[in-house]
Amino acid sequence: MPSEKEFAGKAAIVTGGGAGIGLAVARRLAECGADVVIPDFNGPAAEAAAAQVRELGVRTLAFQADVADPARMDAVVKATVEAFGGVHILVNNAGITRDNLLLRMAPEQWDAVIRTNLTGVYVATHAVLWQMVKQRAGSIVSIASVIGLMGNPGQANYAASKGGVIAFTKSVAREVASRGIRVNAIAPGYIATAMTERVPEEARQAILKDIPIPRMGTPEDVAAAVRFLCSGEASYITGVCLRVDGGLAI
Repeated sequence: MPSEKEFAGKAAIVTGGGAGIGLAVARRLAECGADVVIPDFNGPAAEAAAAQVRELGVRTLAFQADVADPARMDAVVKATVEAFGGVHILVNNAGITRDNLLLRMAPEQWDAVIRTNLTGVYVATHAVLWQMVKQRAGSIVSIASVIGLMGNPGQANYAASKGGVIAFTKSVAREVASRGIRVNAIAPGYIATAMTERVPEEARQAILKDIPIPRMGTPEDVAAAVRFLCSGEASYITGVCLRVDGGLAI
């Protein structure tokens, strides 16, 4: 059984942790004792989230950061190591959408999604990896999507980015397993966040009909899966993509 403070003495970086799934993940890891670092493109959101997480009794740092900027993410990792002595958990959560049918999709829409959702995962992972190799320990969890497994009209860019995250996860897991580092992904289904709240009610009801567990997921559902994959309970699990989707992608 996991201890209540199983991550005490460990530092976790949660990209895009200013809101939604990222904030829920940051809170869950903090509840388990981890000190939490929140880099987010929205600086004020990162600061507000860090203040909220700090109330759980852990230390936090907040940064305005473009996750796809190598220099900035290197600086975040350096600050984390200086403050907390290492980086033990990385959650690659930052992501965006720029939906459009491919016939109408501008190159800028394609590039923006690939840059944040896929290149950002590479940049953040690359930034923490030497520290984790030095420690001979670490857990990396990237938030993918069932869209990366199923595809979806109007989301070719998003599907490509999330499918890439899954493939990236498997490759890096093979590279670093012998160094004590585990690399996994989570593929959420339709999760009740600000992003999905913009879906029209008629479309929302149509989505629910396709989900065997007939409800939207919550950010806390995803956060619970992240906690598990980062914990000792998952010490023999690497290179997987865990669906948290109510059965949508069955």
